[in-house]
Amino acid sequence: MPYTVEPNGSLVLKAMRGKHVLITGTTGFLGKVVLEKLIRTVPDIGGIHLLIRGNRRYPNADERFMGEIASSSVFERLKMEDPDAFDLFIEEKIHCVTGEVTSPRFGLSEEAFQTLAGQLDVVINSAASVNFREELDKALQINAQCLHNIINLSRAGGDLPVVQVSTCYVNGMNPGQAGEAVVSPARGGIEQGADGYFDVDGLIHLLEDKIADVKARYSGQTLEKKLVELGIREANHYGWSDTYTFTKWMGEQILGRELPSSALTILRPSIIESALEEPAPGWIEGVKVADAIILAYAREKVVLFPGKRSGVIDVIPVDLVANSIILSVAEAMSEKPKHRVYQCCSGSGNPISLGEFIDHLMDEAKENYAAYDRLFYRQPRRPFMAINRKVFGAAMSGARLPLQVANRALKLMGSERELRALRNIDTTLSLATIFGFYTAPDYVFQNDKLLSLSERMGELDRNLFPVDARRIDWATYLRKIHLAGLNKYALGDRTLYRLRSRKQRKAA
Repeated sequence: MPYTVEPNGSLVLKAMRGKHVLITGTTGFLGKVVLEKLIRTVPDIGGIHLLIRGNRRYPNADERFMGEIASSSVFERLKMEDPDAFDLFIEEKIHCVTGEVTSPRFGLSEEAFQTLAGQLDVVINSAASVNFREELDKALQINAQCLHNIINLSRAGGDLPVVQVSTCYVNGMNPGQAGEAVVSPARGGIEQGADGYFDVDGLIHLLEDKIADVKARYSGQTLEKKLVELGIREANHYGWSDTYTFTKWMGEQILGRELPSSALTILRPSIIESALEEPAPGWIEGVKVADAIILAYAREKVVLFPGKRSGVIDVIPVDLVANSIILSVAEAMSEKPKHRVYQCCSGSGNPISLGEFIDHLMDEAKENYAAYDRLFYRQPRRPFMAINRKVFGAAMSGARLPLQVANRALKLMGSERELRALRNIDTTLSLATIFGFYTAPDYVFQNDKLLSLSERMGELDRNLFPVDARRIDWATYLRKIHLAGLNKYALGDRTLYRLRSRKQRKAA
């Protein structure tokens, strides 16, 4: 039976009280924010189980959790507000499981796998390879095939609800309004079943044959390059811009077909960027999709980029995505099992065009660049312009050819340095190859169903777990929150970098 609203009560806190959740991907940006929000706002949760792969530095999950996750700045607020409560929560309610999401049973014994499944109430899978140009075999394994391990865990636990973090960009090259539903390939060629999902088994077998053929003919770095090219080629053939979105779409189909009677929620964010409010305004880890271009502009390496100024660029703060996941978890554990698709995005409710996005950043750089000492080394001297892809291609080709000739001449004269202008053009071309699809959008993502879920949860949960992008003031977010967050959290100290570089040069 559906839950009912309690006066002054939180449906989310009620649904999650005493429950045990498994989260994959907590070494990543989004996973950390989900974990922090659960610890801070759902103290009555029964337990949080974290599937973490050991690495060379930290061979088991407990060590890696303490070394890479618990030490993250994402938990600064919790540590400042009540450090004892934070430590106690970790001690009593965090359960680290050493395992690899791509290995059968996560690399656990049959007994350990069954025991884990019996302890859980819900699974959040946020593990993924987000490399847009990943080698096809690796992307297939991480974003699609490993979901059979999530499926087996769900079945072993008696049809555990699964919340799968996907991406709005599984929409691929389909134009127009992109709704919260199963996506059809933009270029066809894959059969759709009566259940609404597409049969990707045959597709995966075909791709595996092509991967095997490439591996039989190449090795080393050439093999890696050929597997990347194969992934892009196959993605484009079926209607996706890159291997990441292609394989994430396949993952959705696998889960949908293999978990017909389970509570399955596909949660699709758009471009995830720094936090709007929580755990701190601007909190971010690493350089994300839009940031690679911002950083290149700030360092005066890029001034032209292929893009449509009038197109809606869909950016969403990470805390709104984390809240969407938590709402989805609460619903999945409380409602009748069924399949749901939600999109956490800004394009339909609070759109910002690429042109407006660029103008906000350029205005802030012009007026206040000195406030972002790690981002801007000086005030950028030239504007950043988004231009038509064909014009961009012609401009880059025309500028690159004479620079190549000059660079070769310098090499013949004994110079070991490459022309800076040529390096900048190559940087621009590389970024355009990876991100150009996202800066010339002809689609708009819809999220009516997610907003409806938020409404059903009631006012208290809308305040505790906001998901509505209409709360974003883009000028404030981009100019004062996001750039400040990049400067504070994502970029290293320039003085330390220079000292480190000087020591490295001396050592050499």
